[in-house]
Amino acid sequence: MQHSFLDSYSGLDSPLRRLDPRAKLAGLFIFVLLCVTTPPNLYVAFAAYLVLELMLLFLSRLPWRHVAARVLVVLPFILAVALFLPFFKKGGGSYNLGPLSVSGHGLLVLWNVAAKSTLSVLAVILLSSTTPFADLVKGMRKMRVPELLTSLLSFTYRYIFVLTDEAQRMRRARDSRGWKGRWLWQARTVGHMVATLFLRSYERGERVYAAMLARGYDGSLPMVYGYSFGDAEWAFVCLVVLAPLAARVLSYGLLAV
Repeated sequence: MQHSFLDSYSGLDSPLRRLDPRAKLAGLFIFVLLCVTTPPNLYVAFAAYLVLELMLLFLSRLPWRHVAARVLVVLPFILAVALFLPFFKKGGGSYNLGPLSVSGHGLLVLWNVAAKSTLSVLAVILLSSTTPFADLVKGMRKMRVPELLTSLLSFTYRYIFVLTDEAQRMRRARDSRGWKGRWLWQARTVGHMVATLFLRSYERGERVYAAMLARGYDGSLPMVYGYSFGDAEWAFVCLVVLAPLAARVLSYGLLAV
């Protein structure tokens, strides 16, 4: 079963990797909350947020190509939503771009959406790339997140691999028969494959669940937690909370001058 595409760097040894998942969950959640509630005209605050995330990326020892690839996957969706806002929002003056006219307020909204989304995506990449998903779920359970939610997340994560495994088996069987899907009328074959993939994945999931029940599964997952909340965790939480707050206050002061 191939699943390195999700957790390819979560086992990389780094100062962030060794932190308790609860510290990373709480700290980065508060960081994202501060980021999305920052007014768009506090440019110094956004610059400070980016510097803080780049510093954490350096401490995480993640390859820059890996981070850039993850950001580039999400960025087109962000731009697809926000790119047309300057042409519809009114106010704040107007700027002519050849035959087109954009509003100053629309450009500010575009900046607001793009900056906050990019910073939030970077925070999620930091969290997911420095912590195995199983440890994240365990951290949520230690933080008293409802067990129903953590169980659903855990099963979703595992069944992604079941679905991927079934899809790879069907693809190998298809290619071994010399199939080449280059023509429009062959789309019917792809549709049959998708339906078959759903049925085979569903049946395999039923077999997995029956095997779990046979082994005594009662709705709760056993957990062994190998982390502790110490000085390093408190230092991390203080850094990702107090530094953005200080940058935000400083930006308000510079804006008032």
